[in-house]
Amino acid sequence: MHSSNVEIDYYYIVAAAGVGKRMGLSYPKQFLEVDGKPIFIKTLEVIEKNHRVTGIVVVTNKEYISEVKKMCRTFKITKVIDVVSGGIERQDSIYNALQQIPKDSIIGVQDGVRPFIEDRYIEDSYTKLMEETDLDGIVVGVPVKDTIKVVDSNGKIADTPKRDLLFAAQTPQVFKGEILHRSYEEARKQKFLGTDDSSLVEKAGGCVGVLMGSYENIKITTPEDLLIFSKEKRF
Repeated sequence: MHSSNVEIDYYYIVAAAGVGKRMGLSYPKQFLEVDGKPIFIKTLEVIEKNHRVTGIVVVTNKEYISEVKKMCRTFKITKVIDVVSGGIERQDSIYNALQQIPKDSIIGVQDGVRPFIEDRYIEDSYTKLMEETDLDGIVVGVPVKDTIKVVDSNGKIADTPKRDLLFAAQTPQVFKGEILHRSYEEARKQKFLGTDDSSLVEKAGGCVGVLMGSYENIKITTPEDLLIFSKEKRF
């Protein structure tokens, strides 16, 4: 249990081990440049500036480790303590990064290609975890706007859940280090593949709260997603 009066180390894992298939690229999408900077660097810059963050571990494709280290030096990202190799699944990649981070810390996990991360997500998640001792984690996200249908294997609608109970999870997702480490170890032993970090903590019996994000906090996945940069002119 953490006391709100005690400062503990705050680490971030930035997942930048994707590929560029849906973007139609011949290289990983995290290296796509916008305004002269790779997308993952834009993400790192926000985390770097937060005064609470102790260190950052970046996960990337094995063949790009040296390139990522070079980019971090070029753009003066000084809090990166290591760049590690990704795995077959995203879950494997985060597991690899966790091996570099102590259990007695707060750990945030962030998509490298979700560059509209805001400082308040980083700050408020930490504060909420430190103050609300019953919580094991915080997920940033937004209420679902559309009606969601549950479809069976035959392509027929099986259920229509109440929209006001549905929440679209984003990143960062921030957790107390002890349970995040334990959740990943248990998932590995059980060969359980979750949909996100929170799903592993939930399966391990953890209590996860939510923090309101923004509909602009999108993950850059397709060429259409890049339109938000020209529309918002936020960078």
